[in-house]
Amino acid sequence: MALNNGYTYREELGRRAQGLTVLAYLTRHYPHSAEEDWRARLERGEVRLDGRLVHGPEGLRPGQILEWRRPPWEEEDVPLRYDLVHRDAALLAVAKPSGLPTLPGGGFLRHTLLALVQAEFPAARPLHRLGRGTSGLVLFARCPQAASVLARAWREHAVQKQYRALASGIVVKEEYVITTPIGPVPHPRLGTVFAANAAGKPSRSVARVLERRPATGETLLRVDIHTGRPHQIRIHLASVGHPLVGDPLYGPGGLPRPELPGLPGDGGYRLHAERLTFTHPLTGERLSLEAPPPPELRGTR
Repeated sequence: MALNNGYTYREELGRRAQGLTVLAYLTRHYPHSAEEDWRARLERGEVRLDGRLVHGPEGLRPGQILEWRRPPWEEEDVPLRYDLVHRDAALLAVAKPSGLPTLPGGGFLRHTLLALVQAEFPAARPLHRLGRGTSGLVLFARCPQAASVLARAWREHAVQKQYRALASGIVVKEEYVITTPIGPVPHPRLGTVFAANAAGKPSRSVARVLERRPATGETLLRVDIHTGRPHQIRIHLASVGHPLVGDPLYGPGGLPRPELPGLPGDGGYRLHAERLTFTHPLTGERLSLEAPPPPELRGTR
């Protein structure tokens, strides 16, 4: 565990703040903390409105700036490393280990891939993210033009994304084309979570068998995703009866487990972003970048 430097969360208030007090607004719109927690933070002088300390009963209006100056806190130990896969004037591609968050959130600020990369390349901006438990390639833009061109390529599905996944059970078919829609569903503990949902957004993954492992009851798969929904591979493989080995959230059918063995962001599942193929945003060159998979996701073909 390591103590960070704290962080100031800043928000310009919109219409939803009209008619609410500071305490009521924080409690209603940031329910990760109970009312008594927000009250204590206000009493400690951690909350400001338009630069002035507030104590809770003050009324709000749209356009004001609300800040919570969170004191330093201890961040969980994670693998604080990455491998540089590609570097040029426009782009960086790095391989992150499983367990390292890509971006701040969930109690992580400095113990993230973003903080590590920007310590060496301050202008780098991530073009996408991987779940904390997923290892492999993350692409960063180093200039605004590269960011704009590649963001458009991502929206237009012009970036080819290939993963390796270790699924539970012995997969019988050589290939699955999975089109289960993905959208938010209610959960008794989490409120809502993305999962298989007939009313969700269209989604497409193609999973191909690389190796069957009868001794452990597992199957190594290559998965190409043609859309980018949250937790897409985890949901899709679970939806066809083969959840990722060690997945704490998704069970058969692609729905979240009602009783979770851990938090959704916990590691344990076996998923690796192996290859990205795309057109370089400045040179027009076709690039195919690869991050070698960890030992448990290596196969014989």
